[in-house]
Amino acid sequence: MNSPEMSGLSAHVLDEIKELPAKYPQPRSAVMPALDLAQEELGHLTPEAMSEVAAALELDPGYVEGVATFYSLFHLAPIGKHRFYVCTNLSCALRGADEIVDHVKKEIGVGSSDQVSSDGLFSYEEVECLGACEYAPMMRLDHRYYYDLTTEKVDALVAERRSSSPLTPTLSPEGERGKKPRAPRKKKADG
Repeated sequence: MNSPEMSGLSAHVLDEIKELPAKYPQPRSAVMPALDLAQEELGHLTPEAMSEVAAALELDPGYVEGVATFYSLFHLAPIGKHRFYVCTNLSCALRGADEIVDHVKKEIGVGSSDQVSSDGLFSYEEVECLGACEYAPMMRLDHRYYYDLTTEKVDALVAERRSSSPLTPTLSPEGERGKKPRAPRKKKADG
């Protein structure tokens, strides 16, 4: 039996993982969702958790570890309860992503992406692309996307997560898009 120190997965999560292969044409396709379930429960992926995922899916542990180490969405070390994934790719960089990253670091009290805030609530990561270039700068936080970022929006997101009040719905993707519709794109002149 796994002790809490070993960061073992609960029986409930292991049962969910064992049901995943039936949903995919190839059993290996279940690895990413299985790792996601494990990470959701533990906060990060431990060697023990990856071994348990491999056993539950009847796959080679090396394959499971390879998937976990390849994708940046999986974390092998503890991260904050709330992790800012700030896009710093070209579109976001041109519209102020570096300033947003600097502001996030200042607000949560960390100096680099391998650190967790002293209260354990926050960490951040610079990511390549989140697929919403037209809303740059943008980020993902708590499984939601936030667009047209400003330092004020970052301040509000941090403050909401530090308080016990519910999150402001106007900062959701639907709220952002609903509040400020974009002008139609201009067509290139035929030449």
